[in-house]
Amino acid sequence: MSPKQKQRIYIAMIGLSALCLAVALVLYALSQNINLFFTPTDIVEQKVDASSQFRLGGMVVKDSVQREKELKVKFRVTDFNHDIEVQYQGILPDLFREGQGIVALGKLGTENSFVAKEILAKHDENYMPPEVAAALNKNKPVGK
Repeated sequence: MSPKQKQRIYIAMIGLSALCLAVALVLYALSQNINLFFTPTDIVEQKVDASSQFRLGGMVVKDSVQREKELKVKFRVTDFNHDIEVQYQGILPDLFREGQGIVALGKLGTENSFVAKEILAKHDENYMPPEVAAALNKNKPVGK
């Protein structure tokens, strides 16, 4: 093998190594920022890592919203199988209503409650995030 061929092989190997390192760094960064989606049933069945941040989706249970001082709010979210209490401190979106679909971003708190740091409500009457719609349709009782 000539020295020129060796040099090309070394350059190709260095380039390939750099590309692999870049891909590995991108995948690591993405894995740190992924927010997985779960339903109340998933939480009750303990399919959730209690220390990780994730998205909880479902319908706000009617007559479950309790407003406290200093913008604290507690309410229940259901997937028609199970429900879970959500605690949130902050201003709720204008479209937040009982009986409407929401997605909350946060972590599990004590006693199977969910501590949300962000609440997202559907933005019009017909839209619901696909993950929430699929989970709710899977658990919705027949005849409702």
